[in-house]
Amino acid sequence: MNVGIIGAGGIARKMAATLNGMDRANAYAIGSRSLEKAQSFADEFSMPKAYGSYEELVSDPDIGLIYVATPHSHHQQHIRLALEHDKPVLCEKAFTINEKQARDVIDLARSRKLLLAEAIWTRYVPMRKILDETIASGVIGEVRSLTANLGYLIDTVPRLIEPTLAGGALLDVGVYTITFMSMVLGDDFTSFDTTMIPIETGMDGQSTTVFTYPGNVMATVHSTQHAVTDRRGMIYGTKGFIEVQNINNPEAIRIFDLDRNQVKELLQPKQITGFEYQVEACIDAIEAGEVECEQMPHSEILKMMHTMDAIRERWGMTYPME
Repeated sequence: MNVGIIGAGGIARKMAATLNGMDRANAYAIGSRSLEKAQSFADEFSMPKAYGSYEELVSDPDIGLIYVATPHSHHQQHIRLALEHDKPVLCEKAFTINEKQARDVIDLARSRKLLLAEAIWTRYVPMRKILDETIASGVIGEVRSLTANLGYLIDTVPRLIEPTLAGGALLDVGVYTITFMSMVLGDDFTSFDTTMIPIETGMDGQSTTVFTYPGNVMATVHSTQHAVTDRRGMIYGTKGFIEVQNINNPEAIRIFDLDRNQVKELLQPKQITGFEYQVEACIDAIEAGEVECEQMPHSEILKMMHTMDAIRERWGMTYPME
């Protein structure tokens, strides 16, 4: 399947490199606001087509899937552009800036019977299924508590700073911590408390949120753009605990007993970059005539956006386009 990429930034480069290593997908075309930048990108990744506008890209009849790799602030606009040109879409996380925008593009995709998926790779990688099976086996007993963190030193990057780009740590890295929690505990928490420290522009620099679930289960998630964290997810049970190394692309799952002895380690299968699994899922869904991927259905996309909207509401933080 020929894939066209909207946006020529760092995440687009990772996707292009991934596509070049795949059998079922082809890094076919790049669209940028600058033809010179697009051509340079195309040359680097041996892509047949380069376009100096997104409109030209989505009009190419040979493209079977559009990958949106622009800032969060522009996702709704670029998803709509692709769908209106009858192109299936895989859009980077965070899917949109809020639930309202997510509903808008999901409704459009369904009305046009086109695939629309969120590229949150954690949901698609094989380690997700391995983690599910490990917890379901009962090896750590009943899950009672969970923690997850993700942080990078990225507080000079414009898309993390600027309100007009829907900046802040939440949509960029915090989404992974909430996703990890959701994959383990589900979305039916009963309450939450949250605290945030803003940067000068008013966007969130770092935050911690504590969720309470039925049965006195708790989850604590932390995200920051000011520091490098260990990226770990910890799942605590009545018979032991699980450590997940790197929650956004798990490299290892380690199981410990009640005495804190490691009893098993499950390692990540060989991969290109980890991005290939979401592309494979999209191809499978398109070939099956589906409008969503089972690994990240539209209902789950909306729940994630709803949760992040609720957190921002507590903070009193909005984006200019809202």
